[in-house]
Amino acid sequence: MIESVRPAPSRAEPTSDGPVVPVYGIGTLGAVLPGAAAALGVPTGLPALPLPEARAVCVVIIDGLGANLLDEACGADGRDARFLTGLASVPRPDGCPDTLRVGCPTTTATSMGSFGTGQPPGRHGMVGYQIRDPIRGVLLNQLRWDPYTDPVDWQPLPTIFGRCVAAGIDVCRIGAEEFAGSGLTVAAQRGGTFVGAKELAARVDAAIAAAHRPTRSLVYLYWGGVDSAGHEHGCRSAEWRAEMRGTDAQLARLAAGLPPDTLLVITADHGMVDVPHAGRLDMASRPELRRDIAVFGGEPRMVQLYCRYGQVGEVATRMRDAVGDRAWVRTRAEAIGEGWFGPVEPRVADRIGDVLIAARGSFAIVDSGLQHKKSLALIGHHGSLTEAEQVVPFLVAPPS
Repeated sequence: MIESVRPAPSRAEPTSDGPVVPVYGIGTLGAVLPGAAAALGVPTGLPALPLPEARAVCVVIIDGLGANLLDEACGADGRDARFLTGLASVPRPDGCPDTLRVGCPTTTATSMGSFGTGQPPGRHGMVGYQIRDPIRGVLLNQLRWDPYTDPVDWQPLPTIFGRCVAAGIDVCRIGAEEFAGSGLTVAAQRGGTFVGAKELAARVDAAIAAAHRPTRSLVYLYWGGVDSAGHEHGCRSAEWRAEMRGTDAQLARLAAGLPPDTLLVITADHGMVDVPHAGRLDMASRPELRRDIAVFGGEPRMVQLYCRYGQVGEVATRMRDAVGDRAWVRTRAEAIGEGWFGPVEPRVADRIGDVLIAARGSFAIVDSGLQHKKSLALIGHHGSLTEAEQVVPFLVAPPS
């Protein structure tokens, strides 16, 4: 193991006006797959949720479903999430929380890195949506990837799926067809077979079939429809609720179709908040803020600025003055020192922005001179260290 830049301090709760900094370990998303592996008889030596033994484990990630959004979807009568409402009331294994924290930033690429490896972001190195490759000096979008960046070189730690395959577990990963062999998939989730399907119903069918194999099995199903609806229409819109109802119905069908010796686990990679366009700061309209910034990275709720040599302090001061109490501004050294990314390895440190801006409330930072119109039109966002973005549900249906 490579030595860390410095260890994360123990910090269980945020201060009254500070960011939600996760304590990486059993209470975070990275402990899910090590727990599933242990339930199948494959210990990893990593922090693991205490899940019951099972012949098969099915793990579902609902992209973008924060714990508070699930609570709202349940409502008084649970009409938008009847199955998940019922599952939330099922007694859980001793030591299993009902929510998890996902890590920093609260974005899919980073969360998938932690989920797939069982390690905090500072170790797996997937420390944001768009981050600078310090060797090539280019911005890497970790969802779309880059043909010149080898995903295994970028994220060399072993995955939990790979460990399970080596131990004789039948691993099946189910997602969108375009994810097969993608940079993100190879970096964070290599190991086992991949089944691609467009619709959630087809993915549920594939998961049920995989779980019915007579072998010890680990089945992983990803669904991004809830996240997409939130981004495009807002996470409290009628469109979001309609997507939530459809997702809930399919997950109920999944649970009903699994063999009785299968453990079902449902969680998410991050939450979401709505940001009115009037609540955004557009860097293109403030050219003085662009001064001394070489690369604009991250995402609207967690901007990562890569500064020209020797200008980090000036940029940080300028941005603190510009955002006031609408965001937390930290230099890289400050964020590492506060434990935002957990222990940070030397190969990872320079990938993190020189200055990080984590949004509070209904605030975001964009640059209309750099970003595509489609991304500028989004309503729902995530990435920052608020409860709404950081805390996700953790639901368990033990084998019968």
